Amino acid sequence: MLSDVGRPKPCFTHPLPRPLFKNEKGAFSWPQNKDMTKKKYNVLDLFCGCGGLSKGFEMAGYNIILGVDFNEPALKTFAYNHHGSKTLCGDLSSPDTFDKIDDLVEEKKIDVIIGGPPCQGFSLTGPRQFDDERNKLYLAMIETVRRYRPKAFLIENVPGMATLYKGEVRDEIVRRFTKMGYNVNNQILCSADYGVPQIRKRLVFVGILESEERFEFPKPYLKPDDYITCEQAIGDLPSLEHSLGDDVSEYEREPLTEYQKLMRGSCNVLYNHKSIDHKQFVKDTIALVPDGGNYKDLPPGVGESRIFHMAWTRYCSYKPSRTIDTGHRNNFHYKWNRCPTVRESARLQSFPDDFVFLGNKGQQDKQVGNAVPCLMAKAIGVQLLKYLK
Repeated sequence: MLSDVGRPKPCFTHPLPRPLFKNEKGAFSWPQNKDMTKKKYNVLDLFCGCGGLSKGFEMAGYNIILGVDFNEPALKTFAYNHHGSKTLCGDLSSPDTFDKIDDLVEEKKIDVIIGGPPCQGFSLTGPRQFDDERNKLYLAMIETVRRYRPKAFLIENVPGMATLYKGEVRDEIVRRFTKMGYNVNNQILCSADYGVPQIRKRLVFVGILESEERFEFPKPYLKPDDYITCEQAIGDLPSLEHSLGDDVSEYEREPLTEYQKLMRGSCNVLYNHKSIDHKQFVKDTIALVPDGGNYKDLPPGVGESRIFHMAWTRYCSYKPSRTIDTGHRNNFHYKWNRCPTVRESARLQSFPDDFVFLGNKGQQDKQVGNAVPCLMAKAIGVQLLKYLK
């Protein structure tokens, strides 16, 4: 397990500051990096997790000033990888959280607010009970935008919200932000369209303050025939056939594709590439499943302890992966008889290789699975710049 004390140094393209620390306000952060202050638009990330949205916006040239979440292991990962950013572990539905945000942001202007608030409550309450206690975290996101009035905001959610109660929940969200002075657009995006080797669909809301022009979502970069495949994404990583790997290891071969080169960047150390020690019956069972197959390809009587639509599923080497989840225990490598490592899942989420995940294996899996793919976030961030100038 990687800890935040005496941990290896990931190979960022600029000198690392002093180690991660927890200040007197309870916030994990790095000292401010001078390069960060040159970036023009300041971003507040709510429900930030490990920081997939923030990483994408950082790639697009934004300055991430603060990440807020209630999951401390994820915040440690966020702080480790977002140099110059601060973090706050807190409940956004609590009124005093705004005071803490004010203290940490200091005098900086918040230009953009981004986040993915939990939306499960709406499936129980519906649009007529929008202000129900069960929706308090989503309401906190709306209240934060109302309080700070950024130039723009972005909210991402599961695609099912678009049709929940025949679209009434989605329409109520748009109505509330419109009343606050935002021109709001929403659309379901597929991450594979923007160079992510994964089919992951998300409903995204973007609002521009006091603008006559509605945000136009970025057009797809790739057509389905040109999507990045699993093999193109992770085929250069060690097989781990004869070992479990380690939290810190080395590449064994040169990158084979442009995507692999992009993910490696200038990094020459391999992080988070450690396999699960599967029981022999698991290895024997998955060995019977072909590339891209699942439990339906198993002989009668084999693997019947797991019979549901995702059971014993191998990634397909010549297609993007399915949606990366928070467990990774039902999906297997397209070639090797094991579940994907954290690094392989991170590659499929378009996290660069110098993005290091902290915590135990379960915590790392959740951080990766809950994240917004970085390259999709970057595409939105780049497009948003046109409306902020």
